[in-house]
Formats: sequence, structure tokens, C-alpha cells
Amino acid sequence: MPNLTTKELTALSDQLDFERVLHCKYLSAVQECQDQELKSKFQSCASQHLQNYNTLLTHLR
Repeated sequence: MPNLTTKELTALSDQLDFERVLHCKYLSAVQECQDQELKSKFQSCASQHLQNYNTLLTHLR
């Protein structure tokens, strides 16, 4: 992987934080929601943001 600038590393760090926060928010929504269809959609979104987070982290290592 090529050397990244400080600005690029900051942007990637911000994106990692963003993905982690969204994952947590969707998990919280799953816990609070009563509608099974919405729960399923929230769980899917939570899983997607966790996958995004892990993919970014893998590429940075």
C-alpha cells in the first residue's frame, strides 16, 4: 500500500469512527424496535456497517 498523507489517514480514521458509530446505532435500534420487519432491516444495516469497518481496518493493516 502506498504511503498515505496525514489528511488521508485522518479521513480514513474519521470513516472508521463513522462506521463504528452507525453499527452501534443500528444495534441499538434493533433492541428498541418492536416491528420484526424493521428489526431485520436495522440488523442488516448494522451488519453492513460492521463489514465496512472491518474491511477498512483490514486494508489499513
